[in-house]
Amino acid sequence: MNSPSPQPQQAAKPNSPQSADTLYESRKKLYVRAVTGVFANWRWALVWITQIIFYGLPWLSWNDRQAVLLHLTERKFYIFGWVFWPQDVFFLAILLIISAYALFFFTAIAGRLWCGYACPQTVYTEIFMWIEQKIEGDHIKRQKRDQGPMSGEKLLRRGAKFLVWGLVALWTGFTFVAYFSPLHELLQSVPTFGFGPWELFWILFYGAFTFLFAGVMREQVCKYMCPYARFQAVMFDPDTLVITYDEERGEPRGTRKKGIDPRTVSKGDCIDCGICVQVCPTGIDIRNGLQYECIGCAACIDACDQVMDKMNYPRGLIRYTTENALKKHWGSKEILGHVLRPRTLIYGTILVAISLAFVWGLATRDPLRVDVIRDRASLAREVEDGQIENVYRLQVMNMTEAPRAFRFEVSGLPGVKIGGEQRVEVAPAATQAVTLQVLVPYDAGKPGSNPIHFQVTAEDDPSLTVREETTFLLPR
Repeated sequence: MNSPSPQPQQAAKPNSPQSADTLYESRKKLYVRAVTGVFANWRWALVWITQIIFYGLPWLSWNDRQAVLLHLTERKFYIFGWVFWPQDVFFLAILLIISAYALFFFTAIAGRLWCGYACPQTVYTEIFMWIEQKIEGDHIKRQKRDQGPMSGEKLLRRGAKFLVWGLVALWTGFTFVAYFSPLHELLQSVPTFGFGPWELFWILFYGAFTFLFAGVMREQVCKYMCPYARFQAVMFDPDTLVITYDEERGEPRGTRKKGIDPRTVSKGDCIDCGICVQVCPTGIDIRNGLQYECIGCAACIDACDQVMDKMNYPRGLIRYTTENALKKHWGSKEILGHVLRPRTLIYGTILVAISLAFVWGLATRDPLRVDVIRDRASLAREVEDGQIENVYRLQVMNMTEAPRAFRFEVSGLPGVKIGGEQRVEVAPAATQAVTLQVLVPYDAGKPGSNPIHFQVTAEDDPSLTVREETTFLLPR
């Protein structure tokens, strides 16, 4: 989008928030005005959805265990019917790639949708501002109270706000830790405050940063800490839908009475009420063009549409549109045709392909894994009956949610057999180490290394079989 032409820089005043030789602008506290409307409803819908998922998942049970748990001590990740092990890090890599392409795809279509509607910073800031509004009043009352002297009411309201913020932040930290430590163990520790050192640290750490980011820093996180604001420009193009002020329709700005045709007074539709600035969570004026501080929450669209309704003007003075559509006066069909352009189609195709590969990988994932390790302390030895023995250590991983018994077989050399127990029972989602002695006649193969194969089969499902190759050493 076209940015306003740069204005001549003025000399900085001694007490101004920003000097010419500084890179950081001193913060001016924002008193954000509450707004309702279509996009506000969408934001709150996402707040409810994301928080029901976040706070609710640790309470769900699956097969007598927590449904979603990244159990650090067991080195397992439980997610409903699946159990992931450190060997499954490939799936995590694919999931991160899917997330990256989803970000590219949706950003190329409609800008910072993630930032405006689902980013945790946006979601928790929305929650904390709602609490602040309910306890301290609207933006005007909050500003007047802050500018006034300390009083009992001011102290009480501010203390109540901080208390509720703190409780929400601590509960958020507690819930975060419940994804890594079983919830029932954490709940048992609450009455006695008997949390482990790492559990207590992360509850307080995550809670403190939730309080700090959503309650205190707010827009500063988006403006200075989040890298997305800095590299968003390379992800936009003239056909990306972004929140835009229609300068051609709105200028020149000016106040007027309700119902007056702006053309009769040589003015545009913008009445210069400033409400679009008052509702912006980062405090920018969208009328100055696209700015990196804009998180795409569309609060200014809701506010402007309400003003247009009161003035009996058409909605859409501030709206989602593209740079090309604004210049060329395109309608919805032309905009849609250019939104679905080669760039977004390529992103979408790659995203669908990788997602299908991820689903296929999960569907065809082997429920049994076997690692064969030679006992290097005893490479080969002759036993009493003249046979040669090699010792192997097998790690049998039962990746299902049911206990299973497995049978061992060995092949590859004439007369090869397993000495001792030839089966093992493995608990659900567990690993069992088994030591096997493999015997072959002295003259069964050539001296040195000979290939053999272990076959591990589930007794209740013969189709569940894993075959692993290793070597058998015969003395020279």
